[in-house]
Amino acid sequence: MDSPLLALARRAAQAGSSLDNTAAENMRQLLQLRWMAVAGQLITILVVHFGLGVRLPLVPMLVVIALQGLANIVSFIQLRRDRVTNVELMLGLLFDVGSLTAQLSLSGGATNPFISLYLIQVVLGAILLETWSVWVLVVLTTVCYAGLAVDSRPLDYPRQLEPLIGDLTALGAWLSFVLSGILLAMFVTRISRNLRAREAYLADLRQRAAEEEGIVRMGLFASGAAHELGTPLASLAVILGDWRRMPKLAADPELAAEIDDMQAEVQRCKAIVTDILHSAGEPRGEAMQSTAARAFLADIVEEWRPTLASAPLSVDLDDLGDAAVVAGPALRQAVWNLLDNAAEASPTGVTLLASRDSDELTVAVIDDGPGFTESQLAAVGKLYQSSKGAGHGVGLFLASNVARRLGGRLEAMNHAGGGAEVRIVLPLATPRR
Repeated sequence: MDSPLLALARRAAQAGSSLDNTAAENMRQLLQLRWMAVAGQLITILVVHFGLGVRLPLVPMLVVIALQGLANIVSFIQLRRDRVTNVELMLGLLFDVGSLTAQLSLSGGATNPFISLYLIQVVLGAILLETWSVWVLVVLTTVCYAGLAVDSRPLDYPRQLEPLIGDLTALGAWLSFVLSGILLAMFVTRISRNLRAREAYLADLRQRAAEEEGIVRMGLFASGAAHELGTPLASLAVILGDWRRMPKLAADPELAAEIDDMQAEVQRCKAIVTDILHSAGEPRGEAMQSTAARAFLADIVEEWRPTLASAPLSVDLDDLGDAAVVAGPALRQAVWNLLDNAAEASPTGVTLLASRDSDELTVAVIDDGPGFTESQLAAVGKLYQSSKGAGHGVGLFLASNVARRLGGRLEAMNHAGGGAEVRIVLPLATPRR
């Protein structure tokens, strides 16, 4: 989003382009335009009065300029709340119309060539305001123009300039046209960019809403599946317990070892089902907490290593120090998904690398597999975007949403020498005491 050009109307850039932000930025553009009007009016009055010798009522005209400057300062202070309504934008434009009318009434009225500056306010109003507000502005501008034609203070030309009045009027009309064109091109372009940024923000909100709906559907499906799997897993656990007590099977060391492995896997499945049901009913505030990043990742590594022994895991957590991160079951599962994807793509080995800088924590999972295609990189983190076929690609999608909910992001890239790297970048948190 474009920020105002003038320092007094500029604020620090803020993330996002919400509706309130867009209206506030557009109001700052109007404040900038008013500062330019103050400077332009002051220069014009001084040049005409002292340079050309046309006597103007300096005191009332300078009072109008002072009121414009004061109104700008007050409006700038109010903008700190970063919320501007349509009525406030309309009142700002109406104030500018009133200020221009006051200056024109003191300097020739409808015969003043700068009367065409009314069109700037009308055009800006047509872009920024609601329909009814635009018509209020048009009607008021028309009434002001008519009033200037009926009653205004004529310009007091010195005798030596009377033969040049026509040329001076034409020059003033040309300057007014050039000024109007430059200001409209400058501000309409910038305001249009602000409005396009707002539309992009709304499109992003709609996309996120669609993704959230997909997550809710998957959560409901996972919760239902967990309930359904509870009974067969319990039956398998009972059967394996009976097998283990059978003399023939217990006497065979190889079969006994396989039964032990099966019992361990059944217990792991039951633990996963329990975690799913627990997470589905766990309040968000209890699930999310500030955790030491090194210990959090070390626990994930310790739990994940036995699940896929065919993929050796290399871990480097030395750069974390006392870094803390807001973590919970969702982030744990997101890192687990990245490790599973990397192990499936690269059976020869996977690397988990974590680092920190001044305000961010980066968790990178690196593999030696074939990497991503260009289309996959462009759609990384989107639902069902995977080379494995239909129904896959949920892991990166969930990891991306978890990172975004925690104020971070998901990044993916290919290495020049082969393999791929997927990063979860998260803001650091205050360590728990």
